[in-house]
Amino acid sequence: MKTADLFVKALENEGVEYIFGIPGEENLDFLDALQHSSIKLIVTRHEQGAGFMAANYGRLTGKPGVCLSTLGPGATNLVTPAAYAQLGGMPMLIITGQKPIKASKQALFQIIDTVNMMRPITKFTKQVVHGNTVAAIVREAFRIAVEERPGAVHIELPEDIAAEEASERIYTVENIRRPDADNTAIKQAIEMISSATMPLVLIGAGANRKRASKALTRFVEKTGIPFFNTQLGKGVIDERHDSYLGTAALSESDFLHCAIDRADLIINVGHDEVEKPPFFMSDGGAKVIHINFNAAEVDPVYFPQLDVIGDIATSINRLTDKLTPQPHWDFSYYYRVKQEVQERLSHYSEDDRFPVLPQAAVATIRRCMGEQDILALDNGIYKVWFARNYPCYDNNTLLLDNALATMGAGLPTAMMAKLHHPERKVMAVCGDGGFMMNSQELETAVRLGLDLVVVIFNDNGFGMIKWKQQGMGFKDFGLSFGNPDFVKYAESYGAVGHRPESFPEFARILEQSLNSKGVHLIDLAIDYSLNHSILHEGLKQKICIL
Repeated sequence: MKTADLFVKALENEGVEYIFGIPGEENLDFLDALQHSSIKLIVTRHEQGAGFMAANYGRLTGKPGVCLSTLGPGATNLVTPAAYAQLGGMPMLIITGQKPIKASKQALFQIIDTVNMMRPITKFTKQVVHGNTVAAIVREAFRIAVEERPGAVHIELPEDIAAEEASERIYTVENIRRPDADNTAIKQAIEMISSATMPLVLIGAGANRKRASKALTRFVEKTGIPFFNTQLGKGVIDERHDSYLGTAALSESDFLHCAIDRADLIINVGHDEVEKPPFFMSDGGAKVIHINFNAAEVDPVYFPQLDVIGDIATSINRLTDKLTPQPHWDFSYYYRVKQEVQERLSHYSEDDRFPVLPQAAVATIRRCMGEQDILALDNGIYKVWFARNYPCYDNNTLLLDNALATMGAGLPTAMMAKLHHPERKVMAVCGDGGFMMNSQELETAVRLGLDLVVVIFNDNGFGMIKWKQQGMGFKDFGLSFGNPDFVKYAESYGAVGHRPESFPEFARILEQSLNSKGVHLIDLAIDYSLNHSILHEGLKQKICIL
């Protein structure tokens, strides 16, 4: 059989369901092999859209999502999704084509060194140089992609190698036993937690796994130790839990940090150095236990006193079995902080002014979304408001990116979520800047027959950078632009466009759209005028008396 056929069989053996991408002439043998495969090819309108969908398949399933491009410009368009998956800990396989490597009559036309280009932003990158090796390369790529910490891998398939004959061989996928933490480390962690006066649990990106979610919920319910999370740790434990204090949406100077600053021990579960640190260690400050798959990367603001290294869920379960609540633990201050946080977050949530305040928009969207429904965010200042104000009831029900934090990923993320969970309501929230970076994927969403709602927070500018610009004392300059008529734009793709003219109309249209078929786009005028006074001036003046 051809190498291309063997490649596809190896992908089937790994359980691949979809390949997202835009093929080119160098992929034609591979494309022909896909016609006879159980794998569904989803053609997108830009390679970035394909890459973001593949990465989020990895986020939602724990298995590598697969995307495909041709050589040269197609491959370079996958650089951002590769970095997005790599920094975000999402398993993904990138397949790119290449000109013939044995003989070529086109000189360097479209040819770049894609393998070396991908090297700094993937865990593994390799060119197939002989058909008999392709199955082994695929198996190795999948193994590396899912191994903690998950990330992106890349395989380049040249046109002439894809067409040559190869010996059929498929490698069995083995289930690998998860590593267990050292007994001494578990014992030391129990001693440190038991002897602390005000322990506090922090949940980060690495704990955003189903098994870890169950284990941490059990830990908190047995010990009663309060917890908070990072943006990428949202929903690991149901945020309606009595022990939930809030989300660290900002690096410092938020009301939640009053609790962090008072803790004498932070149990940091699933810390990921790609996230902005929600606390800064100092000599003489709180001690830190680092519970993760890998040892802590020590730096001037993070130098934990104990590493508990192994499978997170197993480590937490072992601690839960051995720990008992201690009479000297005192959480009363934490719950005063929680009350203060909740009161602050409720400000403006029922404000009905128009254009709409982000706090009111977040509250309205939360009321419309069910416990298991999925909200996908692009990147902008609204991400801070959703992280602080949008309680999550399960993991991966708020899909945001606090790693690469690229614009343009919101719509493809929502599309993947709907493909994987057709039974759930799915919504994308994008700024007008981020939406226009991959807006063409509306056509893909319509073509796939997805029931999807896209809300555009429209302020005719790059709101996040405007907020930063104002906070640094600079004049408003260089960050404004014009927009198309988003209603007509949506309709041109076969979607349904809406433009509410009041707050009550927005709430009504949102509810109606979520319960309707097809792709619905809502062009919502947003008012960011209070961002500076609340998130800059107000938080700087906070005093942690409580």
